[in-house]
Amino acid sequence: MIKADIISSISDKSGIEKVDVQTVVEGVMNEIKRSLERGENVYLRGFGSFIIKKRAEKTGRNILKNTTLIIPAHNIPSFKPAKVLSNAVKDKVVVK
Repeated sequence: MIKADIISSISDKSGIEKVDVQTVVEGVMNEIKRSLERGENVYLRGFGSFIIKKRAEKTGRNILKNTTLIIPAHNIPSFKPAKVLSNAVKDKVVVK
């Protein structure tokens, strides 16, 4: 499912125009992005959390040139699903 499918589905179920649904969906995504950029985690009860994870500095290798390089410490965004979401997926999803 892609963002356009989500917008279409919400529009069909709610009767709200696709343009209005798109504005809201994009607004939510932009606000989550801005919060993470400020270093703030986002908690959506019953769905999950968008959190910042800190990665430590480590040594990597360029196998083509056979050299080592230092990968500096950095932050990455991560999603941690809520138990309700995890259990729903475990109980209902059938892998084909």
